[in-house]
Amino acid sequence: MLFNSFSFIFLFLPLVLWVFLRLETHHRKLALTWLVVASFFFYAWWNPGYLFLLLISITFNFSIGRILQRRSGQRCWLITGIAGNILLLSYFKYAGFLVSSSNSVFNTSWEISTIVLPLAISFFTFQQIAWLVDVYRGIGREYNPVHYCLFVSFFPQLIAGPIVHHTEMMPQFSKEREITQKKLDLEVGLTLFCLGLLKKVVLADTAAGFANPVFEAAGRGEYLTFFEAWIGTLAYTFQIYFDFSGYSDMAIGLARMFGIHLPINFFSPYKACNIREFWQRWHITLSRFLRDYVYFALGGNRKGISRTFINIMFTMLIGGLWHGAAWTFVCWGGLHGLLLLLHRVWIKLTIPIRPTLEASSLMRLISIAITFFSVCGCWVLFRADSFPAASVVYKGMLGFNGYVLPPEAHALLGKKAEWFQSFGMEFHALRYFYSSHQLEWLPLLALIVFFLPNSQQWLAAYQPALIPKGIELSGKTRCLWHPHPIWALVIAVLVSWALLAMNRVDEFLYFQF
Repeated sequence: MLFNSFSFIFLFLPLVLWVFLRLETHHRKLALTWLVVASFFFYAWWNPGYLFLLLISITFNFSIGRILQRRSGQRCWLITGIAGNILLLSYFKYAGFLVSSSNSVFNTSWEISTIVLPLAISFFTFQQIAWLVDVYRGIGREYNPVHYCLFVSFFPQLIAGPIVHHTEMMPQFSKEREITQKKLDLEVGLTLFCLGLLKKVVLADTAAGFANPVFEAAGRGEYLTFFEAWIGTLAYTFQIYFDFSGYSDMAIGLARMFGIHLPINFFSPYKACNIREFWQRWHITLSRFLRDYVYFALGGNRKGISRTFINIMFTMLIGGLWHGAAWTFVCWGGLHGLLLLLHRVWIKLTIPIRPTLEASSLMRLISIAITFFSVCGCWVLFRADSFPAASVVYKGMLGFNGYVLPPEAHALLGKKAEWFQSFGMEFHALRYFYSSHQLEWLPLLALIVFFLPNSQQWLAAYQPALIPKGIELSGKTRCLWHPHPIWALVIAVLVSWALLAMNRVDEFLYFQF
């Protein structure tokens, strides 16, 4: 059941919310139990067998956690818990990848039956590993099985995050709400959900219509001209931005309707001035997990420069592999690791002039542009089905297959068109775009990304989500939205637009991870 489906919006959500609000006033524990049951049903909607696997995972980790709470310092139980989670994840997500890779390297012919990847297994596995590590460290305790089940399975964040931390979630389950707070939570939550739905259905899915033909052609080995490759790459860059941003808004909004604050997971990452800041804004909770439970566990930056560089690269390779069982994802993680290393070197080399660089508005714009196009280049590997497909896109982006503009551009350029033709420019129909009017969407998407406040900034006065350290909301937009009939009308118009555009239901991109 997808957030952007009519069955979810008009059946599941209203029923679950109505029953929860009725129970919450006098039976808080029963209301939470109802949320657990609803979350299990939500997860089982795709395949009831998935629910059995989720229940096994929850039971296993809760049991190990209870043992660790009673027998503090017993490392063997922590290793058992982590190994169990890794084995479960490895079998369902990486077994086929490991077998095929082994066959390629060692020229063997091993075979393995097709394994269906359970939804959200990467998310709830990492979440519970963090829980076990914290229990072992003595900073995590939970004796209520209902609270633990809700912590793992809460449907707004179950499928694609954010990867929540027990210290953020557990205390909220016991908090009582006043009627005025319930009303505000509904208003803020519904607004965020509607904004996220608009981003997904109207913006992300429209951009997908430009990106998919290009990458599908690359997968077939067809050549791409310069503008075709760049349009496809930029379209995917904006598609994944609005897809993930939309999902994050919808997840946070849904949780807020039930009085739960989820951590912010997405904060205008394309406005980042460097690759480190990008990862502080993109999939914030995954970055936090990799930092706290992989990078720090390896020693972080406490063991010299060489070891620090190795730890960074290994952490990003793990991050790439987490996204998918393919070498393209591993290389994508490696590219980001390399960019992070280059950023560290740049910081060291520019220490004497750092204050001057940071004070320059021009340098800030240049830094944002460099970071953005570096991320664009990496997205090619992330999106491509294989290395040969990625190579096709990269060749097109570098101009190896010529430069072609649509006929409308010839009329627009007038006499200057001949000058461009003298340098090899051609004017005829682009093979993967129906008209130049389609391309007007890309500047619009860029305008939204770079110049408009994000959802969290727009609703910042009402604390829509848990804000991590390092993220500051702009004061200029702090009170832009407030509960008012005018804003209710604006949101109604936007969500009507989104509902009318729901002629098909496309999964969120992060569902595949």
